[in-house]
Amino acid sequence: MVEKPMQDQVHLTDPRALRAYAHPTRMTLVGLLRREGPCTATQAARSIGESVASCSYHLRILAKYGLVEEADPGGPGRDKPWRATAEYTNWPNHSDDPAVAQAAEALTAAVLENHFHRVTRALEVRHELPREWQEAEVFSDHVLYLTPEELTELGEAVDALVARYRDRGTHPERRPERARRVAFLRVGHVLPDPGGVPGEEER
Repeated sequence: MVEKPMQDQVHLTDPRALRAYAHPTRMTLVGLLRREGPCTATQAARSIGESVASCSYHLRILAKYGLVEEADPGGPGRDKPWRATAEYTNWPNHSDDPAVAQAAEALTAAVLENHFHRVTRALEVRHELPREWQEAEVFSDHVLYLTPEELTELGEAVDALVARYRDRGTHPERRPERARRVAFLRVGHVLPDPGGVPGEEER
């Protein structure tokens, strides 16, 4: 079987798809398939600590909205491998449709909560990393005065830098010898006006 290449990204606009993807187990499953490649519900269950029945159910929901698909639809057996359809998931930052806007905000909140838990876990074991990795890790923030156009430009500039390393996920042979998986987060959001929330500017 020749493995079908993943798309660059899948764009979610259906409120039902946005709500479906906001489930933590489903986000974990999509991440697993993107990272490790095709695997069956049984293999996924062992990797993420869920039951096979739970993984099967969530994989079917994800397939319904185009986030995963069977890797070998015509293959033998009932426990078939699943694959992610794209390397990244994208959804609207803004929508005039209240249902889409509400579902997109809920998904963004779920993703941020997931990132928070991952960062917290990373901090708990950070002392076990070699010194060079501890010094290389980035935990910083900046308060800037930008126009919407400048914030968009800044995001695009960061994306262009990140793009230099993205193909290493699907092409292991391009990874340098000491390369490790690194979560690189990018968040730029408008702060309340000064005086709106005490101490907000200093966080």
